[in-house]
Amino acid sequence: MKTSRLEAFSDGVFAVAITLLVLEINVPGGENLWHQLKEEWPSFASFFVSFWVIGIIWVNHHGLLDHLKRADRGVLYLNLLVLMTVVFIPFSTALLAEHLKSGADERVAAAVYSVAFLAMGLAFGALWTYITSRRSALGVELSDEEIRRTSLTFLIGNPFYVAAVIVAFISPAVVLVINGAVAGYYMLIGMRSPDTSETS
Repeated sequence: MKTSRLEAFSDGVFAVAITLLVLEINVPGGENLWHQLKEEWPSFASFFVSFWVIGIIWVNHHGLLDHLKRADRGVLYLNLLVLMTVVFIPFSTALLAEHLKSGADERVAAAVYSVAFLAMGLAFGALWTYITSRRSALGVELSDEEIRRTSLTFLIGNPFYVAAVIVAFISPAVVLVINGAVAGYYMLIGMRSPDTSETS
């Protein structure tokens, strides 16, 4: 299968997921709007972190697919697994925001939110590992050292996602800081498109 179809489908899923985030923010009504907006801080904070996480996943996903020459069934199914974790993020975001506001079961909601990010990280790493284990599917030449170094960048984030799951039961709001920091790391040190197939 040509990677253009895979990328077009994936882009559509990313676009839907990132749009769903803002739809989960309640629009305040009535008097004392400023106070109501301040009460919505969990929704705004969760939206901000999740928006950038999905956006950064999309950027790195684009770089990953630029390494592919063709997609077999394994790539297609693992890519679906990545997309499944991505479309779950809006639900976990709304869940965390709602329970941070109410204070009810906020630790469980924060744990679900962090598990969603951990699942995404594991799925993305699995897709990269599968692709690099089949050199014939690659559209560029990668040395063992390049593969090892790039694989390490994926693995580094997972312990922090695990830590976020644990911290969720101590200080739920802090998981936003942890997951936001991991997103910042992947924004700075993420998957780059190979120079021989750079696209705009």
